[in-house]
Amino acid sequence: MKIRFRMKAAAVFSAALLTALVPVAGLSQTRVKMPKNKYEVKFDVEKGQEVARQVERQFPMVNDNFVENYVERIGERLVSVIPANFRQPAFDYSFKVVNASDINAFALPGGPMFVNRGMIQAARNEGEMAGVMAHEISHVALRHATAQATKQSNIWNQLGTIGLILGGAVAGGQAGAQLGALAATAWQTKYSRDYETQADILGAQIMAAAGYDPADLANMFQTIARQNGNRAPEFLSSHPDPGNRFEKINREASMLNVSSNPIRNTRDFERAQARLAEMPPARTMAQIQQESQGGPGRNPTAGGTYSRNVPYPGPGYRTYNGGDISFSVPSNWREFSGEGSLVFAPNGAFGDQGITHGAMFGIYRPNSRDLLTETRNYVNGLLQANRYLSQRNNFVRRTVGSRPAYSTVLAGRSPITNRIEVVYVYTIQLRNGNLLTLAAVAPEDELFQYDRAFSTMLNSMRIYS
Repeated sequence: MKIRFRMKAAAVFSAALLTALVPVAGLSQTRVKMPKNKYEVKFDVEKGQEVARQVERQFPMVNDNFVENYVERIGERLVSVIPANFRQPAFDYSFKVVNASDINAFALPGGPMFVNRGMIQAARNEGEMAGVMAHEISHVALRHATAQATKQSNIWNQLGTIGLILGGAVAGGQAGAQLGALAATAWQTKYSRDYETQADILGAQIMAAAGYDPADLANMFQTIARQNGNRAPEFLSSHPDPGNRFEKINREASMLNVSSNPIRNTRDFERAQARLAEMPPARTMAQIQQESQGGPGRNPTAGGTYSRNVPYPGPGYRTYNGGDISFSVPSNWREFSGEGSLVFAPNGAFGDQGITHGAMFGIYRPNSRDLLTETRNYVNGLLQANRYLSQRNNFVRRTVGSRPAYSTVLAGRSPITNRIEVVYVYTIQLRNGNLLTLAAVAPEDELFQYDRAFSTMLNSMRIYS
């Protein structure tokens, strides 16, 4: 079900009446401001739908009409009371249940929301589950994903590809095994503390307006922490704590017109939990990813095993011919292709977290034809996705394959090898305005063995588009 703001006249009248009856205490609620955003609303919608399609292709959904309809009804109730100044007629709010045991939920720009089965089963009552959904809806209504991209001057939707380049990338460690390339765009969006506070406050206001007690949102943080063995649960790890959230949400609740008999334990909630409990145990995101046989968003190097003894580039070379591009690559490097990426790496240098030796090509879709500006944007995104890296030098103007290009060098201690690794980054302008990107990586103490291979790859490059 997709929800647009086309409420019946009676529903609009009821909402207006409810507003008119809010007591003075309710008028003292915290004011939330829409963040600055340079992107058009249609960009949120397009990118959200694009990623939502990938999620539905890659991950199993709960196929139970009762559970699906129940979650949609809660979502509809919450969306219907979003304050008028945060409503976007173009947004399509939809609600799906992912058949995964991880305690998690996430919403994409423009409205698509995914609630893990594990989140529903972890909640102690409907209010707690609705609290998480209200928080995620608030991120959408406030357009936090594109607002954060505006603030960082970073094309956030490219991080899914960028995250595959290096070992210990944006989806490093267990997150990398769980989520592959989709992690950055969906699960691993790290909002600022200000945005998290905004989503908590607006989420509390939406809950109160929908008949729930915002205290249940605060309680949910404690519930999932306890059920996760006091380890940081997925929902909290992807939503960094802006101070004491429990106290802040409860303080906001004290300023709102909260029902004296809020929605908590309902028969539908109990029935939904019972139906989920009768189903075969859900797999974790990690298991789903590992068992995936491919498809959009999958890390092409997933399943590999890292080794301390990675063979040096062999003396022989072979020609890669991709139609629009050709170049020479060491004959002992394996080839991996994925959604928007092409990777070459030797045995022992690739796995769930990307590559530690080798090279990766990708396509970057810029906002303008200013090569230097867009190169900066691309590299900024790369640094955001790989926090252990820093830029070593300024951008250098080059020509690669008879096309204008820029290069720079990044370096940092790899969380996989625990060695300083060096990354040569190249951006090459294509005729259609897109950038062909190349990231060549190797440990610093082995660069003398890799420099020739990287130079041969660049000097032999022929670009036909």
